[in-house]
Amino acid sequence: MDKVSAGAAEAIADIPDGASLAVGGFGLSGVPTVLIKALHTRGATGLKVVSNNCGVDGRGLGVLLAAGRIARVTGSYVGENKEFARQYLSGELEVELVPQGTLAERLRAGGAGIPAFYTPAGVGTQVARGGLPWRYAADGTVAVASPSKETRDFDGRTHILEHGITTDFALVRAWRGDRHGNLVFRKASANFNPLAAMAGRITVAEVEELVEPGELRPDEVHLPGIFVQRVVTLTAEEAADKPVERLSISASPTRGTVST
Repeated sequence: MDKVSAGAAEAIADIPDGASLAVGGFGLSGVPTVLIKALHTRGATGLKVVSNNCGVDGRGLGVLLAAGRIARVTGSYVGENKEFARQYLSGELEVELVPQGTLAERLRAGGAGIPAFYTPAGVGTQVARGGLPWRYAADGTVAVASPSKETRDFDGRTHILEHGITTDFALVRAWRGDRHGNLVFRKASANFNPLAAMAGRITVAEVEELVEPGELRPDEVHLPGIFVQRVVTLTAEEAADKPVERLSISASPTRGTVST
């Protein structure tokens, strides 16, 4: 029952080339940066990543992307990552863009054992009709395009069929966790981390604070330990490393206001 690993390198040591990964985080909030850095050091390549976004240049999944380790991304937001855009447009990277709510539900469904579901999101667009460029050729033509999706009407409204997502591994970051793998997330880090953790067949969680079993009240646990196989405890310095994707400061009559 004690799922604590000796360190990040040990926890991700069996992730092979070509593995599929569900990775938590929302922008740069709740991104498992220590596990990503360990995976970068390990050298695994040809990775197929499912994540809301692919980090930014030099941070988060952007570290793996810049090193050419990612072959395919399923996500909902390109964000500020210029290298992501360059690789996609040059045909080096295959990209499946998914409506954000649909992506969240595909991960949750996969983790819950639901193979597919119907949703109205994307009806009447290329999401349903197909033809979205997944990968470009070197000459700028579309090498791989998205397929059309099955549709069905419910109560007079058209829906499209979407499939649940499961991956070989999942990498997530939690605020608190115990040795049994029960996890608690804070604020925006709770958006995709629990869903990514559910989708992975083997889930590795880095936690900012490790507590003993029984210290977490059952009603405060966001993700039960049944979904987590390995836990990595962060150092105080690693836990405090929380960059902001975009920082802006606006003046007020009394003090400056910082927003992100």
